[in-house]
Amino acid sequence: MAFHVKDTQIGFIGTGVMGKSMAENLIKAGYRVNTYTRTKAKASELIEQGAIWKNSVAELAASSDVIITIVGYPKDVEEVYLSDSGILQNAKSGSYVIDMTTSSPLLAEKISSEAKEREIHALDAPVSGGDVGAKNGKLAIMVGGEKQAFDQVLPLFEAMGENIVLQGDAGAGQHTKMCNQITIASNMIGVCEAIVYAEKAGLNPERVLDSITTGAAGSWSLSNLAPRMIDENYDPGFYVKHFIKDMTIALESAKEIGLTTPGLELSLSLYKQLAEQGDENSGTQALIKLFK
Repeated sequence: MAFHVKDTQIGFIGTGVMGKSMAENLIKAGYRVNTYTRTKAKASELIEQGAIWKNSVAELAASSDVIITIVGYPKDVEEVYLSDSGILQNAKSGSYVIDMTTSSPLLAEKISSEAKEREIHALDAPVSGGDVGAKNGKLAIMVGGEKQAFDQVLPLFEAMGENIVLQGDAGAGQHTKMCNQITIASNMIGVCEAIVYAEKAGLNPERVLDSITTGAAGSWSLSNLAPRMIDENYDPGFYVKHFIKDMTIALESAKEIGLTTPGLELSLSLYKQLAEQGDENSGTQALIKLFK
């Protein structure tokens, strides 16, 4: 029987650009949400909406039926799950843990293995759709793990997203997210080059978008990020520093399976250059600055 609203306690760790909206959507769907962040102030809006503050990861894990995490880096995932004061040491037997961070497929497999030893069900479920998808509850959710666990928590996924696919065993969600980031990496270069080309050719770039977003060139980045580029709005829907982290994981994962990815390598080198210029906390659309 799947988790529905009644009596289900959800622990949510990670209230950044994406996580805050995802937790809000769970609250709106009627779930009881426990939350913990290293800086309590970051959870203040969620607490105002009814989330229950917990004083530590351990306290949150012990009092929740399902624990969802969306933190920054693989090292943060490792600490929050595998340390003595972390989730797996403190969660109840029979509970469910869902890591929605974009992280290492190998780490997802390790967490799943250690969770199984403690009779805890683990899923890796990274997301795509940016700040807009998170706010609107329309994220793509890519899941790795056992089907029984997936079926059980599906109603929770449905409160946060709409394109929800079980891709395979533990780590499969993360591998799918790597495919997503590899696609975006080269695409972002194309979007930047197209906008700058339109401007230098004397065209109205907004009018150009009217023509090309619905044709073969269409993509989420072209529809959602190109208008921000034109407006010189570099506020983060997704941070440059986090995209660099994702592309680095993707490059390492590709090498592990014997694949060369020249488009990914070029994009990563450009984003590193952008970060060195002081834009690591800008949105990924800030890449256009290198082309202007």
